[in-house]
Amino acid sequence: MTTEWIPKTKLGRAVKEGKFKSIDEVLALGKPILEHQIVDYLLPGLKTEIIEVRTTQRVTDSGRKMSYRVVVVVGDEAGHIGYGMGKSSEFATAREKAINRAKRNLIKVIGGCGSWECKCDIKHSLPHKVDAKVSATSVELIPAPRGVGLVANDNVKAILRLAGVKDIWSKVRGSVKNRYSLVQAVFEALKKIEGEVA
Repeated sequence: MTTEWIPKTKLGRAVKEGKFKSIDEVLALGKPILEHQIVDYLLPGLKTEIIEVRTTQRVTDSGRKMSYRVVVVVGDEAGHIGYGMGKSSEFATAREKAINRAKRNLIKVIGGCGSWECKCDIKHSLPHKVDAKVSATSVELIPAPRGVGLVANDNVKAILRLAGVKDIWSKVRGSVKNRYSLVQAVFEALKKIEGEVA
C-alpha cells in the first residue's frame, strides 16, 4: 500500500501543482532534487540495475552485526540516469535507500553521433569523447559508429544502456574492482557533456 505524496519542498509542491510538465524542465533549473517522489511523479517506470552489493561485519558486545552496502543505477533508457548508494542492516532497506538517492541524483545525458566513421544525425552515441577520474579509477568514453554496440565492461555497459547510449567504445584504467568509484567516474564523464551544452 502506497501513501499519497505530500510534498515538503517548494519544488515538490510546484511539481504536484502541475507547474512542470517534464523532468527536463526540473533539471534545467539546476536546483537539487530533495524528494525522490518528484522523479516518480514526472518519470514513472524507471528501470533499476544493482551494480554492487557488499556485506560488512562488525563485532559488538552483543555479537556480530552484518550491514549491507548497495550501489544502484536508475534510468529510463532515453537520456535520464542517476546513481545512489544505500547502507543498512537489512538488504531491502539498503536497496530502497540507494534507489531513492539515485532518483535524487538524476542527470540528463546528451546524446549525439560524435564518431568520424558514422556522422549520421541520430543520437545513438555521445557527441564527442569524454573522460573522468574518481579516486584511482579513470574512465574514457569514445563515440562509436552505429551497429558497434556497447564495447565496455559489464558495469559500464549497464550504466550506458540505462542512459540510452547504444554505441560506445570505453576504456577503464586503475582500480576496476571499486565499482562505486567506477559508477561515479562514468557519471562525471557524462555530466561534462551536460555542462558544455548548458
